[in-house]
Amino acid sequence: MDDDPTNENVTPASRLTRPFLLLLGWVAVGLGLIGIFIPGLPTTPFLLVALWAFSKTSKKFHDWLYNPPRLGPPLRDWRQHGVIPVKAKILAIVTMTVSFFWITFGIADDWVLPAIVGACLVPPAIFILTRPSQPK
Repeated sequence: MDDDPTNENVTPASRLTRPFLLLLGWVAVGLGLIGIFIPGLPTTPFLLVALWAFSKTSKKFHDWLYNPPRLGPPLRDWRQHGVIPVKAKILAIVTMTVSFFWITFGIADDWVLPAIVGACLVPPAIFILTRPSQPK
């Protein structure tokens, strides 16, 4: 696949999936925009989902999301280089850690729930920490 977004072809979706993907894209954009203002709600993953959904349905919406000066660079950095910025890594790991401790000491009555939550949080934490922080 070419990394140049100007040459990107939008893969057409079927008539049945196109409305669903458009709705998914706009819901993801809305959640991503809310995530800008709500700590702990991730922005970029929602925008990546929207970008994917729009890539299947609308080149216009895809380009609208991929090219703005504020939201576009993190999306392009992820797509082209697999980059997660240091600030995003710190926020993600801190949020996961706080959530784990909140569940462990504030919600759970025994060790089972913290063990399950910990087992679910470790793989994404490893993934986040092993991604590059800047384009090469």
